[in-house]
Amino acid sequence: MLRDLHSLIPLSIYLGKRDFVDHVDSVEPVDGVVVIDPEYLKDRKVYVTLTCAFRYGRDDLDVIGLTFRKDLYVLTTQIYPPVPEQTPTSLTPLQEKLLKKLGEHAYPFTFEMATNLPCSVTLQPGPDDVGKACGVDFEVKGFCAENLEEKIHKRNSVRLVIRKVQFAPVNTGPAPKSETTRQFMMSDKPLHLEASLDKEVCIPDSVCNILCDMHVIQITDVVLYSLDKYMKNVCTEEIM
Repeated sequence: MLRDLHSLIPLSIYLGKRDFVDHVDSVEPVDGVVVIDPEYLKDRKVYVTLTCAFRYGRDDLDVIGLTFRKDLYVLTTQIYPPVPEQTPTSLTPLQEKLLKKLGEHAYPFTFEMATNLPCSVTLQPGPDDVGKACGVDFEVKGFCAENLEEKIHKRNSVRLVIRKVQFAPVNTGPAPKSETTRQFMMSDKPLHLEASLDKEVCIPDSVCNILCDMHVIQITDVVLYSLDKYMKNVCTEEIM
């Protein structure tokens, strides 16, 4: 059970897991429960957002309001006071159990991700890189505010980082293969290059062999009493 509870505000988020699987044509819904204290909120509302963001630079370089982070996808739902059209029409088994355990101030939420979003990716940081790593990340955040335009302070919000993952197929297909042909100014024949992998799927820490096949043919025109052509295969290489 994943839970984020801020020590300064009576607001907590419960999720059943961190990884949500992308099945290509559909993505597992993000279902959870938020527990609040209505007396603390007074006239403020409680919102929960699901954000897919791309960080393409170190966070210590963020200056004068410019950040190297871009939100690719944002979903927002109002938890309290409840809005009928934003309340889940059906509850998952996890939500039913949490609502019984957490009491009357627990409210469910469900997010349906779009199918065209990238999966979670973390770029390997360099030896001198500090702070958050670059890549694509997903975050579930709960906060209290009078409206969505209000600036969100860390003291009024809680957050959980989740991952959108995709598993390799059990039955793999043919190995990928690509080829290209390039023309040269001083030759009427092109250079043909072909590359292929030895398998369709490569998992982390596995060996991925690349086979390159290159053919270079030299052609010379010999002018005597008639036009003859001299052809010689000067290079045929296979590189693994």
